Amino acid sequence: MGSDSDWRVMSDASQILSDFEVPHEVEVVSAHRTPDKLIRYGREARARGLRAIIAGAGGAAHLPGMLASVTTLPVIGVPVPLATLDGMDSLLSIVQMPAGIPVATVSIGGAKNAGLLAVRILGATDAGLAERIEAYARDLESQVEDKNRRLKESL
Repeated sequence: MGSDSDWRVMSDASQILSDFEVPHEVEVVSAHRTPDKLIRYGREARARGLRAIIAGAGGAAHLPGMLASVTTLPVIGVPVPLATLDGMDSLLSIVQMPAGIPVATVSIGGAKNAGLLAVRILGATDAGLAERIEAYARDLESQVEDKNRRLKESL
């Protein structure tokens, strides 16, 4: 994430990864305040064993795009809402990448979905993880049916 203050949002991605027993790291890397660290982090990510990067940033939100420009790993951008503009500035900054530098982008504050997307990406080549994400989806379906039943019973 671009700042430790982003943890209030990004912790949801970390929690999902932990829930699915996906080893991961948490790091503050600022595109503007630590550019050398950002370049090192992105260029060395694959060699360190990373298989995807979830990058959350607010405001100008250049972290996801800059990381995507220095690695071939999938980068998932999370727009972090700030007090001004409610995260729309972050969303537009992350989603409007130039051709050739893709960044998958989730909703404003959507770190949970970023974690789930990373799990799905990893599950494409890990059968055990794919089974767990399928079980998760079945559980979501069951939860909706339970809510529907309770609603109808309350009428």
